[in-house]
This record gives sequence, structure tokens and C-alpha cells, in this order.
Amino acid sequence: MSLIKVKGSSITGALAAVDGSALTGIAGGITQVSTWRLNSNFQGNSMPMTSNWEEPDTYGIANGAAIGSDMVISSGVWTFPVTGIWKIEFYGEFFLQGDSRYVQPIIETTIDNSSFNEAAKSTGHITESQSDSTLANALSVCIFDVTNVSTHKCRLGVSVSNTSVYTLGHTSTNKTQVNFIRLGDT
Repeated sequence: MSLIKVKGSSITGALAAVDGSALTGIAGGITQVSTWRLNSNFQGNSMPMTSNWEEPDTYGIANGAAIGSDMVISSGVWTFPVTGIWKIEFYGEFFLQGDSRYVQPIIETTIDNSSFNEAAKSTGHITESQSDSTLANALSVCIFDVTNVSTHKCRLGVSVSNTSVYTLGHTSTNKTQVNFIRLGDT
């Protein structure tokens, strides 16, 4: 028997059980997270980035499908494991010994498995300092409503004004990386 106080009064009796099985989306918690990183540097522009992606596997960094199922990449096109409202965070890290007016990580999405459009693009720049390689970074983020995993996909790329710019990758540290986080039901 439980005792409940309501504004100075006491009510006695059994408390009803709470059933959480119908909770979905944010109320039920995040059910999918997948992190990937570029494992080697490349130079110049690339859309889409088709190779050298890996799931982190060092120093306790969340490995691949940290929660839920893996994202799948094929020829630079990313496929979502389940429908839902997804947050895509694409972080680009760049370096150059010189100047680049812009360095841009770009997220493109499609809802017909064919026509890709820019969903997010942020811009950083590199201005050489101290006659040495200078680093820059930028973060592009979008929320993508994946109603059909066969047609709703994305791809990632970078655009730079100076094609001598390197996009940084590393096999044991997250430099250029992408996080896919399912926020809730569509």
C-alpha cells in the first residue's frame, strides 16, 4: 500500500502501473547513433567523398553503431538503417600552407534516391600565419526527415577555393567526421 499526499490530505491505495511501451522518439530516448571518420588526408574538392571512411575503433571512441544499427555507405551515398527524424553533423578539418578564401563541408540529401540538393553548407577560411601550415574547421548540420530508407539518403563532400587545401583524416583520432543521430519518429 502506498501513501500519497495531496495538498495536506492523504490518499491510500495501490498505485497504477505505468506502461512505457508506447513511448517513441525523444520521450523514449535516442535509439540510433552512428559515427564515422575520414581515415586519411586528401587534397582539393570532393563531392561526394567516396572512400576512406571508417568507424572509430580507438581510445574508447564510440565504435560505429554506438546505438542501434550501422549507417551504410556505397559510392559516397549514405543509407539510413531506419526511418525517423535524423540529425546529421558533418565536421570538416582542413590545413594549408597558404590562403584559401573558403573551406566548406557540405551535406546533400535526396528524397528520390537520385536528385541530390545542398541541405547544409558552412564556411571557414584559411589565412596563412607564421609561414607555416594553418588549420581551419567548419561544421555543417541539418535535420533530415527520413520517411523511406530506400529513397531518402545523403552524401557528404568538401569544397575549397584553393585546391591545395588538405581535408584532414586520421585512423586513430577523429578529425573530419560525421555523426548520424536519430532524434525521433517521422
